[in-house]
Amino acid sequence: MNEIKRQLTKSSKATRQDRYGRLIAFVCTLLISLLVVSIFYLVASRGLATFFEGHISVWDFLTHQNWNPGQVSQDGTPAVGALPMIVGSFSVTILAALLATPFAIAMALFMTEIAPKRGQRVLQPVIELLVGIPSVVYGFVGLTIIVPAVRALFGGTGFGILAGTLVLFVMVLPTITSMYVDSLRAVPRFYREAALALGATRWQTIYKVVLRASVPGMLTAIIFGMARAFGEALAVQMVIGNASLLPHNLISPASTLTSVLTTGIGNTVMGTLPNNALWSLALILLLMSLGFNLLVRLIGRKGRLTK
Repeated sequence: MNEIKRQLTKSSKATRQDRYGRLIAFVCTLLISLLVVSIFYLVASRGLATFFEGHISVWDFLTHQNWNPGQVSQDGTPAVGALPMIVGSFSVTILAALLATPFAIAMALFMTEIAPKRGQRVLQPVIELLVGIPSVVYGFVGLTIIVPAVRALFGGTGFGILAGTLVLFVMVLPTITSMYVDSLRAVPRFYREAALALGATRWQTIYKVVLRASVPGMLTAIIFGMARAFGEALAVQMVIGNASLLPHNLISPASTLTSVLTTGIGNTVMGTLPNNALWSLALILLLMSLGFNLLVRLIGRKGRLTK
């Protein structure tokens, strides 16, 4: 009797496997959470040292235009004005997104609503291939083709916001396109069928129904593209000119947060003000990435509520 009771009450093999699986998933989630918190703590502690240990005003750091942490400005404070890099980063990011979005929408609509299945099978691998190309390849192409073209057409050195925008345009185009394709394919089929049944043409169905139903997905794709453009370092560094000056036009050499970080972090000593100032730039990048992710979640939540 006791043996039968023991066999009936003991855990089955499937139950034990389920417990082990949940334990492994919990441990992995905990490790990832600790890693993320550690990264935030490291960047924040180093970045905030500029203001607490170096006694630099946050407002001066964000609004001054002179960037030379190893020297002292005329008012006796270290020259750590990050405004030129902030303006450069936002300029190339916004311009690249504005330039890439119409092309991405057109390509996504063509792949999902117009092109035959054979065309989709050809275009999809091309988009995926563009996503997987390393940044240094884009930068080298920009350095050898885009920069000379800008120099020949508009004058100047060819390095600047325009060259960086064109390189980022090519880089973020496949990202926005591939994400928007998934959003268009998620639009229920009966939306299209209902519009056609009411007498709408194919273009009216696309414009009035499909596009409007996929607006949250479109905004999410654009923001992800902007996030990639904002954090891009090597490709932009090769074509923007790397001059820590406030850009006066699209063809004047400029710099971004990432380009200054990659060129300067290896030339500073850990714990010094120049090094802490670079960590402050990294903190701005981290906060912007967090802002992009929060915006994506907000758009996704609004999109679910309106359906």
